[in-house]
Amino acid sequence: MTAEQTSAADEVQLDTRPADRGRPLVTLRERSRGLLGQLVKFALVGGVGFVVDFGVFNLLLLTVLSPNAVHEGPLIAKLISTTLAIAANWIGNRYWTFGPHRRSDSTREALEFLIVSLAGMGVGLLCLWISHYVLGFTSLLADNISSNVVGLLLGSLLRFGLYRHWVYSPSRLRRRQV
Repeated sequence: MTAEQTSAADEVQLDTRPADRGRPLVTLRERSRGLLGQLVKFALVGGVGFVVDFGVFNLLLLTVLSPNAVHEGPLIAKLISTTLAIAANWIGNRYWTFGPHRRSDSTREALEFLIVSLAGMGVGLLCLWISHYVLGFTSLLADNISSNVVGLLLGSLLRFGLYRHWVYSPSRLRRRQV
């Protein structure tokens, strides 16, 4: 395939809408670039949330919520740290990652964001609970791997998909503008 044919193939137009809507066609390259940009921004905002979550979680586990002092300490610490990270992530995702798709009804948007974030937090808590209480991996390292690596990765996949296709969906914004 020549360079011209490759370039032409990259510019394939995707027409996923009814013909009478009159919106311009979006090329595959433009869609990919938009998705990649959102993923990078989501990852950077998530990085800030991770620092908040990781720092608060470990600070609490090493002090007032030590598993030696409070049996449910790891779960309580994770609830607190993730709640603070959710607040930081809502601001970053609302104004930067999904800013162009932000809706005017911020209360409903915040509620939907919270629902999705709590689902993601549930994934992390479930991973921590299974590791700590079912499998018996009770070290600080094991708690961090289960909640801040495995749980965070799985929860992030769930959150990104739901933020992109539900909370900040461009199609929902268009429906409200019509």
